[in-house]
Amino acid sequence: MNFATFDLNLLRVLDAIFQEGSTVKAADRLGLSQSAVSGNLSRLRHALGDPLFVRQGNRLVATDYAVGLKVPVREQLEQIETLLSPAVQFDPATAQGSFRIAASDFFAELLMPRLGDLLQREAPGIRTQLVDLVPRDYVASLERRNADLALIPETTLPDWVMHERLFGSPFLVIARRANPGIAGLKAGQVMPFDVFCGLHHVLFSPEGNFAAMGDTALAKVGRERNVAMSVPVFSGVCRAVRESDLIALVPAQLAIDVADSFDLQTFEPPMPIDPPLIIGIWHKRFDKAPLAAWMRERVFTLLRALDR
Repeated sequence: MNFATFDLNLLRVLDAIFQEGSTVKAADRLGLSQSAVSGNLSRLRHALGDPLFVRQGNRLVATDYAVGLKVPVREQLEQIETLLSPAVQFDPATAQGSFRIAASDFFAELLMPRLGDLLQREAPGIRTQLVDLVPRDYVASLERRNADLALIPETTLPDWVMHERLFGSPFLVIARRANPGIAGLKAGQVMPFDVFCGLHHVLFSPEGNFAAMGDTALAKVGRERNVAMSVPVFSGVCRAVRESDLIALVPAQLAIDVADSFDLQTFEPPMPIDPPLIIGIWHKRFDKAPLAAWMRERVFTLLRALDR
């Protein structure tokens, strides 16, 4: 390849195909026609001496050579973008823009109302969205949901992801006050094993599973519970408990927040459960973006107040 005559704009096309998985979607992303993107891909193949992508059904699959280019190309484009971006003093009072957060509906209850109040006072021109995480691959939310920030349990992260540790999330058991299965128990006490395992449970599971951390903790002490239902949102868990004799394990912060309005009692679980650590993650290409950095700081401050 003659680098002196190589058109660097072709790298933007390559990056867009990586991100979108098709020439049609890449064309939309770049504001080009599909034929123009296909033509640029042909030029890239000729210049680099590799097919780069092969068609498999309705999608394009990268060759081994192309896979090795994906991260370096994205990093180099980000460096050029940063280099050429003018330094601007960020003023939240006059800033206009949007910020997308990928997270469970736990944060609809415990973050978004407080964040909404803060933005109305400090940055009324900034709009924020809460969107679902990508099931089974929370890190992918940054790319597939185009999220500026994702709020997830601590996990192993790829090199391109930045993160911040935010708060621990222990569990409490919730049951409606009229549930006959908790007769004689005092709110706040440890729920006995026989009660906990004897009553039917509703489980929070975006993936539709019937087992989670609570079941792993029970297995360690030789017990098991009866999970009768799973729902993909915490609000559904709380409503199911309010309207039935089901019980549930939910994050302590949520249990305390909704107990009065949902007429629930809260109890300590009978077995120890290591509380997951909730972290904020973001793509390193947004690390220095003024609006994104300002929003992350405000979100993180609000969330650290939840630490128990």
